[in-house]
Amino acid sequence: MVAFGKKLKETQIQEWQGYYINYKLMKKKVKNYVQQIEVSEQSREYVLKDFSRILDKQIEKIVLFLLEQQGELASRLFTLGQEHDVLVQQQDGSKLSELQQSYRDVGRELLQLLFFVEMNAIGVRKILKKFDKRCGYKFTNYYVKTRANHPYSQLRQIFKHVGVSAVVGTISRNLADLQDNKGNFTSIYDHPGLPFQDPIISSINQAVDRLTNSTDFLHYLGKHALILPEELPTPSADHAANERYHLMSLLLNLANAFLYMVNTYIIVPTADDYSMSLGAAATLCGAVIGSMAVAQVFSSVYFSAWSNKSYMKPLLFSSIVLLVGNTLYALAYDFNSIYLLLVGRLFCGLGSARAVNRRYITDCVPLHLRMKASAGFVSASALGMACGPAVACLLQTNFKFLNITFNQDTLPGWIMALAWFIYLLCLWTTFREPPMEEIEDALLPKSNTGKIENGLVQKGITEPLLLSAEEMKQDEDEDQDCDNSEESAEEIQKPVTSIVSAYKLLTPSVKVQLFIYFMLKYAMEILLAESSVVTTYYFIWSTSNVAVFLACLGLTVLPVNILVGSYLSNIFEERQVLLASEILVCLGIVLSFHVVIPYSVPQYVCSALITFVAAEVLEGVNLNLLSRVMSSRLSKGTYNGGLLSTEAGTLARVFADSTITLAGYWGMSRLLNVTLLPSLFICIFSIIATCFTYNSMY
Repeated sequence: MVAFGKKLKETQIQEWQGYYINYKLMKKKVKNYVQQIEVSEQSREYVLKDFSRILDKQIEKIVLFLLEQQGELASRLFTLGQEHDVLVQQQDGSKLSELQQSYRDVGRELLQLLFFVEMNAIGVRKILKKFDKRCGYKFTNYYVKTRANHPYSQLRQIFKHVGVSAVVGTISRNLADLQDNKGNFTSIYDHPGLPFQDPIISSINQAVDRLTNSTDFLHYLGKHALILPEELPTPSADHAANERYHLMSLLLNLANAFLYMVNTYIIVPTADDYSMSLGAAATLCGAVIGSMAVAQVFSSVYFSAWSNKSYMKPLLFSSIVLLVGNTLYALAYDFNSIYLLLVGRLFCGLGSARAVNRRYITDCVPLHLRMKASAGFVSASALGMACGPAVACLLQTNFKFLNITFNQDTLPGWIMALAWFIYLLCLWTTFREPPMEEIEDALLPKSNTGKIENGLVQKGITEPLLLSAEEMKQDEDEDQDCDNSEESAEEIQKPVTSIVSAYKLLTPSVKVQLFIYFMLKYAMEILLAESSVVTTYYFIWSTSNVAVFLACLGLTVLPVNILVGSYLSNIFEERQVLLASEILVCLGIVLSFHVVIPYSVPQYVCSALITFVAAEVLEGVNLNLLSRVMSSRLSKGTYNGGLLSTEAGTLARVFADSTITLAGYWGMSRLLNVTLLPSLFICIFSIIATCFTYNSMY
């Protein structure tokens, strides 16, 4: 990544070096405290007070320096404002461009200041974790709790960012004014929704958001998609994304995600009836539904690799394969062939282009629109999940045309084949392929780039931070559970080239979170895939009743995400919500068992609702955490973070659908309990794993 603006001068490097947290001193203090505690238990209170005092002084030093630098930036902006007033009257285009660049330079210096704060925040976090581990205290909880809400807390001052907001507002307003200096004067205050936003402002806002860790619904949904961003994209990178951006192409990309989810769930209410009409057992619906997931395990990899070279070609191939797959699925009824039915679903799975959907948003959507596009991807998928069963509910008919049967079993295949044919025509005529050289340029790492600690530091502008970072990195051997996510500056820009390399980048907490994702997808697939069989056996529900029930479950996705993204994640820590959601999923599974008393509709509906809603909350929070702690090297290339999460979820669906099919050998009366037992054990194991890695989840 090319560093913003000019490199810091050597004199400025020396000046700034004295204001970093003294990591070496704090580390030495922690070792001394450990020795004191071993000698005398009475020294515990002294240790807490003394360490709090020293840490307060270190943070105070950072805050006062921050205020001093903000004052200098404010002074420069005041001077530029005076020049602005004079130049606007003169309408000198060349000087206005120079002034515009001067405002951007101030923005770059502000960004450097935010990097300074971020590196110190990392240092504070490491010191707190080291103290807790070595001294056996919960000092972090005490320190944050007592400092977070105190009106005079220096820790609180760091995260309020009042001065930063004022500087950003001044730069934004003046850049907007200079952009419209040819007579079209518009105010950012009168038109807050103006699309104009300079890349440097986007980068500053992203840095501030990362520091404050604020979460709103849009960002929550965007991270739910697990589209890993490159940390602080450069203006040149964002300019390239602007060049590649095409609104209609983005909408077609989202339409692909929507139609695929409809295609996945439209057959669920009728899969058991279709299997029985072809002479197979009702429980074969697990194999019918799961065959699509089996194929998706492989298609995700080759589509992810294909997206390195093109976007339109894999989307065209996906549409053609899905058109063929749905046609074969529908024709299986008249050919009376269960094998043709399974082959049709396998073809549908081979057309899964969700890896391309994610990759297109990452590479071809500008920074200021990327989070909205990511949220659109999640919303389109959720809407497709609800629409699939709803559409199936409307297809209750039975007639023949040209000796081809159209009924509730075959119509889902014909409807989706028609939908993919229309989509294919739109894609061929409307989608705009980004130039190949631009795609390749976007994927190639720059030789003069480098960043450490999850991409927080950039070579050039952050040169003074490297010494502090190196001191911190000395503790890797001692605190691998805390610092395994750090990577060398030379390697962090290179995308991984194999699944083995990707696995090596996964820390223990990331592995646990991927296992949690496997667990929740397994539980959800068991619930959804066997719903038609279970409800028919216990309650004699019709296909319409099953379809309405599944559609209602699907419609809870967005409201639940609004609740979590806008409220719960701002009140509780995400890891707390994560653990609570796992426990609720476990509770829902336990309540689903048929034990002694007759199985009733209220029991099934309530337990299914608890399981599904808790799993949705868990999925969003889990992927949100993953997007923050997963290595930056997994943000691009074939084996990216999105692919890993997709593979984990797809494998879970394969195992769940296989469980349903195998459980059919024990008879319908035991199907429910036999399929729920693995879900319960996996869920309990995930809760235990979460408890062991709880402190490393951030």
